[in-house]
Amino acid sequence: MPDNPNKTGLDRKLIAIDEPHEVRSWTEALKCSETQLRDAVRVVGNSAEAVRAYLVEMRR
Repeated sequence: MPDNPNKTGLDRKLIAIDEPHEVRSWTEALKCSETQLRDAVRVVGNSAEAVRAYLVEMRR
């Protein structure tokens, strides 16, 4: 069943990398490319907080 793009709360704490609307939303929010987002999720998992921290570290 596809993810509901109108969900909030816990849904915003996890990145559903297989949902195109979430990939678009997260790449805009995190100011990264889709490839960078996918790589980050592959390394640290789908926690938005962990992905954000990983991307910040990679930019240093």
